[in-house]
This record gives sequence, structure tokens and C-alpha cells, in this order.
Amino acid sequence: MPTTFPAETDRAWVDVDLHALVTNAKTIAAISGARLLPMVKANGYGLGAVAVARALEEIAPWGYGVATVTEGAELRQAGITRPVLLCTPLLAEWIDHCLEFDLRPSIGDAAVLDAWTARGVRPFHIEIDTGMGRSGFRYDDPSLRGPIAERLRKADGWEGAFTHFHSPESDPVVTELQWARFQEVLRILPRRPELVHAANSAAALAGERYRADLVRPGIFLYGGSVGAPVPAPVAALRARVVGLRCIREGDTVSYGGTWRADAATRIATIAVGYADGFPRAAGHSRGVELGGRVVPVVGRVAMDMTMVAVDDDHAVTLGEVATVWGGAVPLDQQAEWTGTNSYELLTALSPRLPRCYRA
Repeated sequence: MPTTFPAETDRAWVDVDLHALVTNAKTIAAISGARLLPMVKANGYGLGAVAVARALEEIAPWGYGVATVTEGAELRQAGITRPVLLCTPLLAEWIDHCLEFDLRPSIGDAAVLDAWTARGVRPFHIEIDTGMGRSGFRYDDPSLRGPIAERLRKADGWEGAFTHFHSPESDPVVTELQWARFQEVLRILPRRPELVHAANSAAALAGERYRADLVRPGIFLYGGSVGAPVPAPVAALRARVVGLRCIREGDTVSYGGTWRADAATRIATIAVGYADGFPRAAGHSRGVELGGRVVPVVGRVAMDMTMVAVDDDHAVTLGEVATVWGGAVPLDQQAEWTGTNSYELLTALSPRLPRCYRA
């Protein structure tokens, strides 16, 4: 009889080690000395926000960070009761839903601040732009000493203030400058709010310098490197071999015929493609793990399949499992080969890929 596989692993899937995720969270907590506000936006960096949040309950985080109201609502509907911070700047049109799902908004606009505080005393955080140039009240905005300060003085729901570092893993000088700007803003505000936070994964792993009241880890939790220490691997993208063939010298592989064999070559087709989150837009320098070896990707990655070249003495069988990243090829290495970063590889994982969790 033919071999059968469990439905969730019959084609391609993502293995997720929740114990490793928690281990990474504990590493950040130990080094930073701060309570965590883990980022679970973008579906928990592609690994499943609800599963991630439930696993992280072990470390008793302050709450969780999301990017959309829908993401926050998903956590609430799954029974997550800790505070949820909406990290995207609030629009007035979202206020009803924030109130409905008990989400704490991030505010960086005077009119939106007025709209939120007019609805009551529910908690909110203000964002200070210290150099990211993306959102929040600019650190040198004169209104922070005037009308914004006066609004905050009267706002009983004002719970937190934060900023976002843009290069903590690569530019300590500018990170220190951003921190100094943030501290100056905190000094001129009517009071220090209960919760001050600035550090992402890289800044939190630099020690206690930027700990404040909370740190906001993201990529390190999910196994992406930001320097030292090295995170425990959390996820692996796997797919089965669905085709084997021998091609002759001069034959091409995949769309556009962009790869041509310079000798007779064995080709294995694995059932994963750009619709699963393995990007098409890259050169021929990538590899995947198959049969205990790293073998090269050949030809363009297709929507649902990818081809690799294997040696004549490399025993490969139909149904065998290839690991695209998360094994012999680490997540960060595959990202480098692909011309992107670990954030994009994780968040590009398709909903059609089952997530297989291991505690």
C-alpha cells in the first residue's frame, strides 16, 4: 500500500517549537531586567498569534502588541485578557472598535487625542517620534510643552509613552541620541506616565540601558537573530518531495528557462513555492536541506513548487521531507540568500500552510 501522511503534513507546513519561543522570551527578560510587551502582530510573525500569546502566558507578560484592530479582536475572542496595545497610530474611525475590544491605542495626533479622551478615561499610550520619522508626536514639537501637555494633564486615561529605535542593532550612537531625545520629552511632559517603553529585541538584548518599564521584543522571540546572543530556533518551513527526474546537459528548469544544466542532473521537486511564502524574486544562490545535505535551488521558484538539484549518490525518495529553513539552513541564512530579512520570511508564510505546534 502507498504511504499516507497526516493531513497537516501531506504537502508543506511550518513546525513551531513553542518551548523555544518561551526560552527566547526568558532570555530577553533576564538580560533586559524588564517586563515584556511581546509583539504578536502579523499573526504572531506568521506563526499564529493566539498560539504564541497562550504560550507566552508562562512568563506573565504585561500584555501584547498588535498592529490592527482585527488582530486585537482575535486575541480577545480567544480569551486573552491581558492588555493589548494597538501599535499603529489610532484613527478616530477605530475608536468604537478599540473600546469594544478593550484595546489600548497609540496616539500621536492632537485631534485624535481629543477624540479618544472625549469618550472617557480608558487607557492610552502616546508615541514620541525621536528619529524614526514614521509616526507619533515629534520630539521637538513645541506643542508638547503647550497644548499637548495641557491635554495630557487632564487625561486620566494616559497610561504610557513610547518611542521606537530605528537602528539599535547597528548604530549605538544614534540609538543613544534617540534615547536622550525621549528622556527630554518625558521631562517636559506634565508627569511621567505609569509605563514608559522604547526597546525592541536588539535594544532589550543590549542590557538594562533602555529597559524603562517595559521592553517590546519581536523578531528574537521567533528565532530571528539581532546579534548576540543567538536565539533558539523556533520555526521550520518544510515540504515534501513530489517529483524526481533526470535531465540532460543543456536542459532548462522552471519558468523562463533561466537555469540550464551544464551536465546531466537529477532534479527533485518540492511542494512549496511563493504562494507559501518562499519568495520568487531571488537569484540562484539559495539552498534547502534534503536528505541531510544542503542542495541548491535551480530555476525560478514557482507558485506551488521549487526545484533543487541532487547528486547521483544522494538517495532521495518521493514523499521525503525537505526543510527550506529552520534546520541545516537557518532562518537568517535563507533570508540572506533570498535578499530579504527574517521578518519578511516569517510574515510571508501563507495561511494555507498548517502550523504544527510542539510545546
